Amino acid sequence: MSNPVEAQQGNANLCRHLVEAANTIPDHLAAAVQHSAGRSIDGLSYEEMDFQTLNRKSDHIAAALIHFGLTPGMKAVLMVTPSIDFFCLTFGLFKAGIVPILVDPGMGVKNLKQCFIEAKPDVFIGIPKAHIARRLFGWGKRSVKHLITVGGGRLINTVTGAYSLDDIVNNSRVDPQPFAMQLLNEDAMAAILFTSGSTGTPKGVVYSHKMFEAQISALKLDYGIKPGERDLATFPLFSLFGPALGMASIVPDMDASKPITANPDFIFAAIEKYQCSNMFINPALIERLGDAGSPVNHKIPSIKRVISAGAPATIGSIKRFSTMLNSDVEVLNSYGATEALPLSKIGSQSLFNTTDVTDHGGGICVGDAIEGVVIAIIDIDENPISQWHEALKLPANQIGEIVVKGSMVSRSYYQRDTATRAAKMTDGVATRHRMGDLGYLDDAGLLWMCGRKAHRVDAITAAGSMQRYYSIPTERIFNTHPEVKRSALVGVVVAGRLTPLVCIELDTTIACSKTNVLYQQLCTLAEQHSQTQGIIRFLIHPNFPVDIRHNAKIFREKLAIWAQKQIKE
Repeated sequence: MSNPVEAQQGNANLCRHLVEAANTIPDHLAAAVQHSAGRSIDGLSYEEMDFQTLNRKSDHIAAALIHFGLTPGMKAVLMVTPSIDFFCLTFGLFKAGIVPILVDPGMGVKNLKQCFIEAKPDVFIGIPKAHIARRLFGWGKRSVKHLITVGGGRLINTVTGAYSLDDIVNNSRVDPQPFAMQLLNEDAMAAILFTSGSTGTPKGVVYSHKMFEAQISALKLDYGIKPGERDLATFPLFSLFGPALGMASIVPDMDASKPITANPDFIFAAIEKYQCSNMFINPALIERLGDAGSPVNHKIPSIKRVISAGAPATIGSIKRFSTMLNSDVEVLNSYGATEALPLSKIGSQSLFNTTDVTDHGGGICVGDAIEGVVIAIIDIDENPISQWHEALKLPANQIGEIVVKGSMVSRSYYQRDTATRAAKMTDGVATRHRMGDLGYLDDAGLLWMCGRKAHRVDAITAAGSMQRYYSIPTERIFNTHPEVKRSALVGVVVAGRLTPLVCIELDTTIACSKTNVLYQQLCTLAEQHSQTQGIIRFLIHPNFPVDIRHNAKIFREKLAIWAQKQIKE
């Protein structure tokens, strides 16, 4: 992937869409950010900005940063909470050709430090709390040359050694004319987005301008988003797509890294005030809002479209949430990953029709490929595959690793050559990405998810043959038991053999059977399905470890360690 400073000039820059919106709908709302004083809706206030102002201020910031000494091609860690400043600053960085590095604060201190070591940022831009953490934990101390703080006042700047963004802008004395944004080759590096680390060590995904353009096109064409809409944006990166689509981004007062802690009243208030037509939310928030709104018959009639991504949402949570929507509005479940998003989608009504297959171990249907995306299934293989050829493809209804091709597919990880070789292959023209997910394509071409490749259990039976168990098909069968809240397949070693074991988290809202009775019922259930035959070991765990963002991705690796300690051979 080319560095922007070295790349040939072209015509690509995400901000060209913002400029177009500023010229065509200048006075329309571009962004609004909700703030609260206390925990009641009485204390809510809102910052607002229109497209023309957002474009002008981001121009000013881009010019000021260049005047300050930043140069196109530099990499800047951005640790700023969702705010009007966040919008202006991020678009300013893109206009200046400075590469934002976006990390999830929820990934933990150790992972954050490793991200900084790998990304080697030239600039650290953050709120005061981020700068204090930077000094405390030594983030980026070997590479960072410029420190910029957003908010906090002069005392904070003195303590952290950073320059205030406000001072940089106010003292820049730059030309008030529109900033001549960097127009680059479509394959030039535009940003580095780190994966959350919920299924392994975080990796920096190199985003090109071509990828951003493909995502914008998908949201326009496949999801039907139109200029003038208003989006309830609960994920910082997606909130940036709003202004690029001519759509206002309404950011509620919540911790985006911990959506399960959001105050539903604040979110409902933002939707009502701005009559939002679109929502981009993850499964944790679907569950949170549905649990709050459904029992009191709350309605959100302005919503015309709900996009869910990040992890599979449960059928029950989607149904509860849907009671608040108009009857013709669906929850659109999207499949993808940081490396490639979106790839496929399925509406909730179609999804409801697949529940019987899912409950009987058929995996989770994630729908049709969106326009321009090619999905294939290959044999499960831990080795790198450098060249794609059609002979790798498995026939319909055969489970293997999901491989994708499309303009939104990333070409590499940043400074992770081994990971790039393991996940990428080329067909001579385009990059294909190995998702690390297992699944199959049915006869109609629909994609079904069967879990992570790393979460399968290849067990050796007493007869010496190998039996393979997949996480999603296995777990969904056991989840049909009325006393099971959720389950997790892990592998444990018993008498020198890798053996499947299912951890169970009980539904504490109901009275449960005695443990030995429950285990016997689960054994009987296992024998009724080919996907689970041979599973005879179960353990009850009080509270599964899950990722804080989605509250759905189970840390099976932690459960496997715990389960192994419980085994008495």
